[in-house]
Amino acid sequence: MKIGIFDSGLGGLIIARAIRKVMPEYDYVYLGDTKRVPYGNRSHEAVFEFTRECVDYLFRKENCAIVIVACNTASARALRKLQKEYLTPSPFGHSPLAGGEERKILGVLIPTAEECVKFESIGILGTRGTVDSNTFPVEIRKFNKRAKIFQNSAPMLVPLAEEGEMENAMPFIKEYLQPFINKKLDALVLGCTHYPIFKNQIRKILKTPARGVLADIKLISQDEIIPKKLKDYLKRHQEITKKLSQNKTARILVTDMTKSVQKLTKKWFGQNIKPRLISF
Repeated sequence: MKIGIFDSGLGGLIIARAIRKVMPEYDYVYLGDTKRVPYGNRSHEAVFEFTRECVDYLFRKENCAIVIVACNTASARALRKLQKEYLTPSPFGHSPLAGGEERKILGVLIPTAEECVKFESIGILGTRGTVDSNTFPVEIRKFNKRAKIFQNSAPMLVPLAEEGEMENAMPFIKEYLQPFINKKLDALVLGCTHYPIFKNQIRKILKTPARGVLADIKLISQDEIIPKKLKDYLKRHQEITKKLSQNKTARILVTDMTKSVQKLTKKWFGQNIKPRLISF
């Protein structure tokens, strides 16, 4: 059985690459919903429906024992409901897997919130859907009740990332970071799996003299957090680990073969693996 990684688009490939680097022995399948990206401006109902469809595909068609929902919007809006459905199949409701076989679904939002425990003033850069859900402040305050939290959405970064427009993103990044100026932040959370793609640009902007007040903050990036969290989780849950095959394989699935898909999958995943188009 495989480890599945789901994202609304291609940004989660950064997370997948980081996970595979830490645990190369397992078999992975990545599913990017490139046909319906971005999720950040979708309704709660649409995000749940899309996420369920993709997660279900990974369980049923790709034989995954565990799925990582790498999309923060999906983690905020759909994860808990999906976890209840898959962990507690009901004869009166949606029963995802025949025979009630238990599969695990994990998100990226709570592990990220755990990293904020030692900081007093925290900025959250996220999609509009993640920011509007207010999930990051709620989860962070479970670990750190005194935290001061400031949020701002960055709606253009996901489509720019999907097109590989690194340089054209700079004016937008500057605009999105502006509300954090003079907030005396200790840490800035990159609250979307696409945002680590712009990590160097963000650091560059934060360290400019005009923004010296932000120069020393900790940048919390999920590609640096999720691999070690997943490795620890698998150590603690041998019932899942024992199911996982170890052939060192990886597959990339997409719901729409856009012009940039092949270029970006090769660039971001670091492997000469051709993406495959799927439909539900």
